[in-house]
Amino acid sequence: MAVEVGTTEPTEDVIDVKEVTRAERLRSMVARHRAKARKAAEQQRVNVARRVNEWFTSTDVTDAELAAEIERKRRREQHQGERELRDRVRMLREQLRAADENTAPALSAQLTAAQAQLQIRQDEDADRMKVSGRDLVRARWMKRATRIGAVGAGSLAYVNGVAAEPLLALLSLGAAPVAWLYLGREFATDEAPVVPAAVGPDGTPIANAAVPGTPFVPDTLAAMGRVSVVKPESGRVQGEKDLVTALIKAGIITAAQRDETHLAGVIRPSGPGWTATVDLPRGVKSSAAVSRVEDLASALRIKKSRIEISADTTDDGHEGRFVLWVANEDNPYGSEKHPSRLIDADRWDFWQQGIPLGGDARSTRHEMHLLWSSLLIGGLMGYGKSYMARLVAAAAALDPTVRIIVITGKTGPDWAPLRHIAHQWIAGATPDIIRRVLGVMEQTIGEMQDRGTELDRLYEEDPESVPEGKITPELAAKGMGPVLLVVDELQELLDGAALVQVAIEDEPEGGGRAKARSGRDLMVEGFARYVRVTRFVGGMGVFITQRPDADSVPTKLREVCAKRASYRVKGDRSAKMVLGDDAVANGAAPHLLGEASKGVVVLDQGDEQGHVTLKADVIDLPQFREICLRGRQLRIDAGTLTGDALEYGKEDAAAAAAALLLTDCLAGLNAAGIDRARTERLMELLAFHHPGRYGEMTRAQLQAQLRDAGAGTTKKIGAVDGMANANGYTREQIAAAVKTGK
Repeated sequence: MAVEVGTTEPTEDVIDVKEVTRAERLRSMVARHRAKARKAAEQQRVNVARRVNEWFTSTDVTDAELAAEIERKRRREQHQGERELRDRVRMLREQLRAADENTAPALSAQLTAAQAQLQIRQDEDADRMKVSGRDLVRARWMKRATRIGAVGAGSLAYVNGVAAEPLLALLSLGAAPVAWLYLGREFATDEAPVVPAAVGPDGTPIANAAVPGTPFVPDTLAAMGRVSVVKPESGRVQGEKDLVTALIKAGIITAAQRDETHLAGVIRPSGPGWTATVDLPRGVKSSAAVSRVEDLASALRIKKSRIEISADTTDDGHEGRFVLWVANEDNPYGSEKHPSRLIDADRWDFWQQGIPLGGDARSTRHEMHLLWSSLLIGGLMGYGKSYMARLVAAAAALDPTVRIIVITGKTGPDWAPLRHIAHQWIAGATPDIIRRVLGVMEQTIGEMQDRGTELDRLYEEDPESVPEGKITPELAAKGMGPVLLVVDELQELLDGAALVQVAIEDEPEGGGRAKARSGRDLMVEGFARYVRVTRFVGGMGVFITQRPDADSVPTKLREVCAKRASYRVKGDRSAKMVLGDDAVANGAAPHLLGEASKGVVVLDQGDEQGHVTLKADVIDLPQFREICLRGRQLRIDAGTLTGDALEYGKEDAAAAAAALLLTDCLAGLNAAGIDRARTERLMELLAFHHPGRYGEMTRAQLQAQLRDAGAGTTKKIGAVDGMANANGYTREQIAAAVKTGK
């Protein structure tokens, strides 16, 4: 029996599995998007709340930024205050010069008070710049109060505005979504939270000494975010790992020594830059880093002028530790000139106050005490050597107990103001001048040795008057004051002396040539001997040269100068010629200064403090002349004006009297409305207008003084006073003499 096979119709719909899977995926995707949207909205709400909270609590501003803001504000106030006090001192000086005997005491008291205020403000500059933790707390609360007040004032203004103009509410509704989106944006993914201060090996927290509360600097660039206390452009180093990598790139250490190199403390802000103290691997000296400044600058991708490296000379330092400072800018010293405090000083105590020099890159002021030592200044032409020496001379000029001797290898106005007070003043490098210099040095050394003999006598009779075997301020006030020798253009003097042969013995009795020596050798020995043997009796020297090489800076002279200063030079060899090998090995680097470093000097004072790089204060030539004139009056009052200054004063007084006579003659002719006059008529005019000066003058005296003043003798002036062709003087004749005198 056959069975028929066929298809049957299903009684129910068949379920499509693929369609079901697709629907489930769609629902799942929608659910994920909704969850993600809810999460994003929640995160945006959190971000808005966080940013608003940070803004109102001012936590969006770091302590480093607050400290910089406080320092900028204080610096502006400081400059404004100093400027006002300087203007007041100058005004009182002018009023005092023109004051009569009744008003002079009151003006003098006001001037003294103003100068004292200026001195106090300048002395407090460094302390005023320090930012304490209390200052940061106060500044942060002030910022919070300001922001809350601004919001309150803005809200009140908004409510009043909406009441007056309802359309303002509609406009603000359009701005609200934009503000919400801006405030709700995601925070940077590389932003790191503020972490506790680092701890040392013993578990003790390492405090940040620069700005209290500043967060510890993380190791990597990616982890820095907004908590960085080091600007990204400041050497591109944000942590220990970055700095150690730079040391490897510079060849200071090897890659294998990475783990042996670490920081002693943390990277921290320091003035307009940052600083770090680095412990090198055992067996690696700090001089290895000091000598590779240019390589380190290349590794940091910055200019070498921004880096200062020095051995750590603190109590905790050792031979394998160095201190690195990196400036935020290529020229951290700035381009502005800073006037010296000496400009407005009526008097200066060279013993106690020393010499105010200037400020370093971190705005710290520096002074130098020159007593018992000498100073050598070198560097390229036009970078400020004479300005620094002028600071020393100005401080000495305002102390009437200091005797000054000036020897310069060329003529010119640079040291001319010192002629008013200098005991000896010599300019030039001719053979005759060279011989005079040698004679002055021999005479000065002899006089100073006589002081030593006097000190011996005083010690025997009264030991308490010479407690250390040296002169004292009391002895200086009695006439045994310090002696400052200023020698400029040393290279010109030595070149000129090399052409001079000086006999050192009399001509032999039997005839023949007397023994002679090079004037250069004798000059070097004379300067060096002066520094050596006169130090304990107040002898000081300032030697200036613009060609720092072996010929112009003899080792015999450099080695006896305890203090040395170098402006920009072309290489480390020249730097060593001025500062010495040890100073350069310890990081003194005038050869790394650039074109923009005019006025910047590297000073090695020869003590444990090592060297410092600073921008010297400025005294221009007219101001220097005013200082020297004040110094002259101080010496006249104290009875210490001696030597060439006495004769120069006489010549100066005669020149002033001649100029006054010519001016009075012109004024008399103008008053009479005439352009020529006989001698008798000119005498009448002078006696009428200035009877005290010319009332007793005779005809012959007037003619002689006019001749000495450059007006010449009388000449035919035509018909005057009823005479057809009289003798006398014309306006042009006298005016020409005035012009020639100027």
